Order: sequence, then structure tokens, then C-alpha cells
Amino acid sequence: MIRHVVLWKFKEEAMGKTKVENMQIVRDSLFALLPIIPEIKLMEIDCDISHTEMSYDMMLTTEFESVEDMKIYAEHPSHQKVREYVKEVREARVVLDCER
Repeated sequence: MIRHVVLWKFKEEAMGKTKVENMQIVRDSLFALLPIIPEIKLMEIDCDISHTEMSYDMMLTTEFESVEDMKIYAEHPSHQKVREYVKEVREARVVLDCER
């Protein structure tokens, strides 16, 4: 099993929306991928509650059967659309991919 974890810091305002509005759009858009991309075996989205200087705003955790399945997800046109939106509304991103 492959686990893919992404953390984002969102801009205070972007695309004419607040941070909170953009976080909700990203959350909804990611969950909308579940019925479209069957390679996703698990998806969890969590938001920060501590709001410290070191905190990131949102964490996405996804799991896949294989690296190949994760690549299918990454290259899927629906995922690419979400990814492009996130690029516009985030100020920072970190990623960790690991085997479980």
C-alpha cells in the first residue's frame, strides 16, 4: 500500500475568495474525485486547529495499492483540474509518499 500525504498553506485571499472559502472548494473538489478515480483506496482531509506559525492549513492523505495506481491518480484529468486550482490558492506545499 502506498500512502500519499500533502500539506498546504493557503493564501489569505485568492481567486476572489477567502482562505476558508478556498479550503472548502479544495476539500469538496478532492472528495468529488472518489467516484471518478477508482485507484484511490482511501482519502482523508484534515484541517489545522492550532493555527501556529509552523502550522499548515490542510492535510490530504490518500492511499493506493501501488505506485502505478498513484501515478494514474496524479495524471488523471480530473485530478489535474483540482491541482491547478490549488496552485492558485496555496502559498506552500509539502508532500510525503511512503509504503505502508
